[in-house]
Order: sequence, then C-alpha cells, then structure tokens
Amino acid sequence: MSRVLITGAASGLGAALAAAFEARDDEVLRTDLTGGDLTLDITSDDDWAAALAHVERTWGGLDVLVNNAGVAGGGRLDVATIDEWRWITEINLFGVVRGTATFVPMLKRQRGGAIVNVASLAGLVHPAGMASYNAVKAAVVALTETTGHELAAYGVTAHAVCPSYFRTDLMSSMQGRDETLGAVIASLVESSPITAEDIAAAVLEGLERGDELIVPDQPARDAYALKLHDRAAYDQVMRAQAARLDSLDRKGAPDE
Repeated sequence: MSRVLITGAASGLGAALAAAFEARDDEVLRTDLTGGDLTLDITSDDDWAAALAHVERTWGGLDVLVNNAGVAGGGRLDVATIDEWRWITEINLFGVVRGTATFVPMLKRQRGGAIVNVASLAGLVHPAGMASYNAVKAAVVALTETTGHELAAYGVTAHAVCPSYFRTDLMSSMQGRDETLGAVIASLVESSPITAEDIAAAVLEGLERGDELIVPDQPARDAYALKLHDRAAYDQVMRAQAARLDSLDRKGAPDE
C-alpha cells in the first residue's frame, strides 16, 4: 500500500488518478484549491510547507507525489501577452518545481519513492498557437528527466505523463486573448473519445512498468512517433495547423 499525494485532485484527471490509486487500496491525500482533503495552492510556498507538515504528521513519509494541478492557456506569439506567459509559467511550471523541491528532502531521507509530473503531449509535440503552454510543458518534461537523474542513487524515480486531448474540465481554467485558439482547443477536448479515467489507468500501468516517459493514449503516441521518425511530415502537419488557425480568424469559428 502506497501513500500518495495528488495536486488538483478535486476534479478531472486528478480525481481520476485518486480513484485509480484508491482502487488498489493506496492511501490518497487529495489536495486542491477547493474540494480536496487539504487546501493547496501550488503557487504558495506556505501551502506546500503545510502539505509537507501534514504528510509528516499523518504518514511520516510519502511514496508517490503526483504534480497534476495545472491550467489551460496559450495564444499565438503576436496575440498572447507577457502577463499570460507569467500566469501559465507560475502555475504549470513553478507549481511542479515547488512541489518537487518541497518533497525531495523527505524522499532522499527515506531512500525511496516516486514523483509523477503530469505534463502533456505539448511537452513533446509543439502545435502552433500554443507557445506558452508548449514551453512550460516541455520544461516539465525536462525537469522530470533531471529529477530522475539526480535522485536515482536514492531509489527515487521520476515520471513525466504526456497525454493528448481528453475529456476534462481543464478548459474551465483557459485564459488568454487568443479566442480563436481557445475555440479550437475546446472543440478538440470536447470531441475526444478519451476520458480522464482512461488516462489514469494508463498512468498506473506505466508506473507499474517503471516508464519514465508515459505517453498514455494512442493519438499521443502516434503524434510523437511521427515527429521522431518523419520530421518532414511532422513539420508539414504542424505548419498546416498554423495556417488553419490563421484562416479561422477570417471565418470566425473552428470548422470541426
């Protein structure tokens, strides 16, 4: 039985992950801004310190830290503002950095554990219009790899999760001036046949295998494989998407 802390666990993928861990009889601490077992604003150093104190007092250690909480954002380079870049970086990157830095000393002392960082396919494949989201998710992938290297000698593993679009309430957090992009992303999320429960199940399977990079759904695996094995075709697809995004400004709505 593992002791698991999950951020952003009141809804969406966080809730699905919590349910999946609990289904195998793990103890789960669900943290979130509201609605969790413990209030945790991942941008707050004080909240992270309180979470650490709670874990030490309640469990005396931690087996799995899941940095899941995040927001949706993006926007073309000439549309997104610097404030939008700061907002998404503070949450989606520095939230993971804070969580990792908070619990690494404990994990090193106990010489064991796992850190699971929910990134995105956008951390591996970089569509037009999503520069800020792509950049922070790529940074989370890089941070996770570095974490794994640093902590391997202590028996601690690190895992980056990179799903493509799946049905979730993440779009409720979407901000930004690029309304055309927002409409396109919302359409892709709403039309996806993949559920948060599907992703959660694949994440636990990946952890059981010891995968450091977990690409949990077939569309994500196909897109990443195209980039790795046929860069010219990948670039063609990405640039066609960029052209389509610009054309939607003239049409006023996504055409799928």
